Amino acid sequence: MLIANVLPPGVAAVESRGGAGPEGALFPEEAALIADSVPQRRAEFRGVRSCARRAMAALGFPPAPVLRGPRGAPLWPEGLVGSMTHCPEYRAAAVAPASAVRMLGIDAEPNRPLPEGHREVVARPAELRRLAAAGRAEAERRGGPHWDRLLFSAKESVFKTWYPLTGDELDFHEAEITMSRTPGGSDRGRFVARLSRSAPGVPEAMAGRWAADRSTIVTAVVLAPG
Repeated sequence: MLIANVLPPGVAAVESRGGAGPEGALFPEEAALIADSVPQRRAEFRGVRSCARRAMAALGFPPAPVLRGPRGAPLWPEGLVGSMTHCPEYRAAAVAPASAVRMLGIDAEPNRPLPEGHREVVARPAELRRLAAAGRAEAERRGGPHWDRLLFSAKESVFKTWYPLTGDELDFHEAEITMSRTPGGSDRGRFVARLSRSAPGVPEAMAGRWAADRSTIVTAVVLAPG
């Protein structure tokens, strides 16, 4: 399971691959949220919530609706924190007891380059220089993640962790990411996000993990209590 490579013990996670067909039943209040959505969006919504309920069950929590708060952030049952993500052919959810984890964010992206022009929107100047160096190294290695997409995913995980704690949004250039690869050449590693904005009780540097296979990149940030 790819998502398990980026999460610590105590965090329950479930992923699903393949076409985003219907998986499991929705609670009525969940179904109302997507009543006017296109079929693909309804299938993604249903699939990722199926993953969420299976992850909740792994921690001993009964099935419960996962609704949406401001900016679409998931609203978890009392006593839980969590995050959900989906991209083409992939869906995942991760949850943890609120007593063990303060907040977490996960993200999944297709393992292919960002669209033309998006690098400059996502990356700070220092990150652009590191992306260029990483690209040269990957060209020699002939494999691994597309680093610009990995950078985007890491920032998404940071933002998903930041927003529930602050109720405020971060701009892409308000987080600077430094990546490293696990020794031995595996397609997994760690990253550190240094934030240029502070908020009470939120660390100015967040540590995360990443992993990739041929089709998908996943990232995660998990904050301990305190």
